[in-house]
Amino acid sequence: MSITPKDVEHVARLARLDLSDSEKEQFTEQLNAILKYAEKLNGLDTDHVAPTSHVLPITNVMRADENRPSLPIEKVLLNAPDEEDGQFKVPAVLE
Repeated sequence: MSITPKDVEHVARLARLDLSDSEKEQFTEQLNAILKYAEKLNGLDTDHVAPTSHVLPITNVMRADENRPSLPIEKVLLNAPDEEDGQFKVPAVLE
Protein backbone atom coordinates (compact mmCIF):
# COMPACT_ATOMS: atom_id res chain seq x y z
CA MET A 1 0.00 0.00 0.00
CA SER A 2 1.27 3.47 -0.79
CA ILE A 3 0.06 6.99 -0.24
CA THR A 4 -0.60 9.17 -3.27
CA PRO A 5 -0.64 12.97 -3.42
CA LYS A 6 -4.41 12.65 -3.91
CA ASP A 7 -4.64 10.85 -0.52
CA VAL A 8 -2.65 13.66 1.11
CA GLU A 9 -4.95 16.25 -0.49
CA HIS A 10 -7.99 14.38 0.85
CA VAL A 11 -6.64 14.26 4.40
CA ALA A 12 -5.57 17.90 4.20
CA ARG A 13 -9.08 18.86 3.09
CA LEU A 14 -10.59 16.89 6.00
CA ALA A 15 -8.23 18.68 8.40
CA ARG A 16 -8.97 22.01 6.69
CA LEU A 17 -5.32 22.50 5.80
CA ASP A 18 -4.18 24.44 2.77
CA LEU A 19 -1.00 22.73 1.58
CA SER A 20 1.32 23.88 -1.14
CA ASP A 21 2.37 21.46 -3.88
CA SER A 22 5.80 21.03 -2.29
CA GLU A 23 4.21 20.24 1.09
CA LYS A 24 1.91 17.66 -0.52
CA GLU A 25 4.92 16.01 -2.14
CA GLN A 26 6.89 16.12 1.13
CA PHE A 27 4.05 14.57 3.16
CA THR A 28 3.50 11.91 0.50
CA GLU A 29 7.15 10.87 0.78
CA GLN A 30 7.12 10.93 4.58
CA LEU A 31 3.90 8.90 4.89
CA ASN A 32 5.19 6.34 2.38
CA ALA A 33 8.41 6.02 4.43
CA ILE A 34 6.31 5.33 7.53
CA LEU A 35 4.28 2.66 5.70
CA LYS A 36 7.47 1.07 4.35
CA TYR A 37 8.85 0.83 7.90
CA ALA A 38 5.57 -0.68 9.15
CA GLU A 39 5.80 -3.32 6.40
CA LYS A 40 9.30 -4.17 7.67
CA LEU A 41 7.86 -4.70 11.16
CA ASN A 42 5.17 -7.00 9.75
CA GLY A 43 7.97 -9.25 8.50
CA LEU A 44 9.24 -9.99 12.02
CA ASP A 45 8.64 -13.45 13.46
CA THR A 46 6.61 -12.88 16.64
CA ASP A 47 5.16 -16.38 16.96
CA HIS A 48 7.10 -17.13 20.15
CA VAL A 49 6.70 -13.69 21.75
CA ALA A 50 4.06 -13.44 24.45
CA PRO A 51 1.65 -10.53 24.10
CA THR A 52 2.21 -7.79 26.65
CA SER A 53 0.48 -4.59 27.65
CA HIS A 54 3.69 -2.99 28.93
CA VAL A 55 7.34 -3.32 28.05
CA LEU A 56 8.40 -3.68 31.69
CA PRO A 57 7.25 -6.46 34.03
CA ILE A 58 5.11 -4.22 36.24
CA THR A 59 2.53 -5.95 38.40
CA ASN A 60 0.57 -3.81 40.83
CA VAL A 61 2.12 -0.45 41.59
CA MET A 62 -0.64 0.66 43.94
CA ARG A 63 0.04 0.80 47.65
CA ALA A 64 -1.93 -1.36 50.02
CA ASP A 65 -5.30 0.09 50.99
CA GLU A 66 -5.00 0.69 54.72
CA ASN A 67 -7.26 2.44 57.18
CA ARG A 68 -5.52 5.39 58.75
CA PRO A 69 -6.67 8.55 60.49
CA SER A 70 -7.43 11.56 58.33
CA LEU A 71 -6.40 15.13 58.98
CA PRO A 72 -8.44 17.17 61.45
CA ILE A 73 -11.06 19.31 59.69
CA GLU A 74 -9.56 22.51 61.14
CA LYS A 75 -6.21 21.78 59.51
CA VAL A 76 -7.85 20.85 56.20
CA LEU A 77 -9.80 24.11 56.04
CA LEU A 78 -6.84 26.35 56.97
CA ASN A 79 -6.07 27.23 53.35
CA ALA A 80 -9.64 27.17 52.07
CA PRO A 81 -10.63 30.48 50.50
CA ASP A 82 -14.05 30.18 52.12
CA GLU A 83 -15.73 27.61 54.34
CA GLU A 84 -19.14 27.11 55.86
CA ASP A 85 -20.25 24.53 58.43
CA GLY A 86 -16.97 22.59 58.17
CA GLN A 87 -17.13 22.34 54.36
CA PHE A 88 -15.47 24.10 51.46
CA LYS A 89 -17.69 26.88 50.16
CA VAL A 90 -17.50 27.46 46.41
CA PRO A 91 -19.41 29.72 44.05
CA ALA A 92 -22.61 28.22 42.67
CA VAL A 93 -22.30 26.86 39.14
CA LEU A 94 -26.00 26.23 38.63
CA GLU A 95 -28.84 28.62 39.14
